[in-house]
Order: sequence, then C-alpha cells, then structure tokens
Amino acid sequence: MTSPTLIAIAAGLAVVVLAGALIRAGLERRRLRRRLDGAAAELQRLQTSFGRFAPNPVIEGILARGTPSDAQRREVTVLFADLVGFTALSEALDPEVLVTVLNDYFGRMSRVIGEHSGHVAKFIGDGLMAVFGAFDPNPWQANDSVHAALAMQQALAGYNAELTGRGLPVLQVGIGIHCGSAIAGVIGSAELLEFTVVGSTVNLAARVERLTRELDGNVLITESVRTLLDPRFILDPLAPQRVRGVAEAVTTYAVRGFRE
Repeated sequence: MTSPTLIAIAAGLAVVVLAGALIRAGLERRRLRRRLDGAAAELQRLQTSFGRFAPNPVIEGILARGTPSDAQRREVTVLFADLVGFTALSEALDPEVLVTVLNDYFGRMSRVIGEHSGHVAKFIGDGLMAVFGAFDPNPWQANDSVHAALAMQQALAGYNAELTGRGLPVLQVGIGIHCGSAIAGVIGSAELLEFTVVGSTVNLAARVERLTRELDGNVLITESVRTLLDPRFILDPLAPQRVRGVAEAVTTYAVRGFRE
C-alpha cells in the first residue's frame, strides 16, 4: 500500500473520529441545556410560589444564601382589614360559594394593596394584614396605606355590585391603620415561612380595626398616622377609646375621603 493511500486512510479515520466527537459534544450540550432549562423553570416556579409570601428582594436573598434574610427593626405602617359579620354570612352560604366569594375578595384586596406599595403579610380567617415600608424605607408609607384603604373600599363597592347581581349578600370591611416601630423579617418553621412584622405596632393596628365595629367609621387611623398624612385627606376625629394592651386611651380618626 502506497504512502499516499495510508495518509488518506488515516485522514479519513481522523475525520470520522472528529465527527463522532463533535456529535457527542453536541448531544452533551443539548443534554446540559435541557437540564439548565429544567433547573431554571423549577427556580422560577419556586420563586413564583414563594412570591405569594414574601417580597421579591427577600426571595432573592433566601435563594442566594439559602437562609432567611436577617430580621430588622423598621418604621412600618400596618393595615388590618376584617370582614364585618362574616360569621353569620358563612353559615348562610354553601361552602363552595363561600370559598369562591372569599377568594375573589382577597384577590381584589391584594391587588389594590400591591398597587399602593404594600405587601399582604398574611390572611387571618376572613381578615388580612398588610404592611407598608417593611422591606425598603418608604417615607410615603402612611399616605400609601390610607390611599390603599380608600381604594379597597372602592374595589369592594364594585365587588358588592357583582355579588348583588348574583343574588349573594354584600360584604362590609373594617380597616384599622397604625404606624410605628416593628421587627420585620422571615418568620416561621422549616415547613412554612412568611415575611411579616411583629411587635406592639402590629397589635395596636389590630385593636384599631376592631374599633370600626363601635365607632362611626369603616377606615380608622391613629394619631401617629395622621401626623404623617397629606392634609388633603378628609378626617373626622373620634372620641378616645380604651383598648387592650395600651395604658392610655387611643385617639382615632375616621377617613372620609381625599380632596383631589
């Protein structure tokens, strides 16, 4: 066999080997791409799911470090909203209808709160707790929270019109707002974590919401909120009330609207 023939055979074998290597490399790249795409989709799914419980910056910190973000003391505004007379309503409706009504209500309220820079920290039965300024400092958090409360009332009026058209009872909500210092962070167990705030500020906001059953106002705020508000909010001062856990009587204001 001549030397040129051997050279040609060797070159052909080299081409075959190179082609096989390129094919294997291409297959491996496709396998890696599928795995990366799958991992990215799973990460997106987890982030979307956890996004129901915490703001995106908190989620990103947890994903990056593998541990919950450090808790911090912050100046926050806390909003509690609770449906009035919902116990009687729950006994009058079929369970499936009740759950649908409640889920639609929560969905609408959550969207309104998010549109005003708030975060729904938790749902409590037929009530919810939202926080403003809990993750990033927000000098307008008091205004945001009260605008959110008025928008919630407006959204509820629209929803009640739909409920009436379906032959269902209308809903009424009481809202209480208070601002002050609180601990903000990711709290819970390995099975369930949530981004929330804790402290006396939270407790007083809940107490103020309960006062909507006794006083003339569906949206009540405390003096600490009033001092930070835009003067265009229309407020009615109400008689000071004793509330559990607070030594002095608490002055509240009923929010009637906003002068555009």
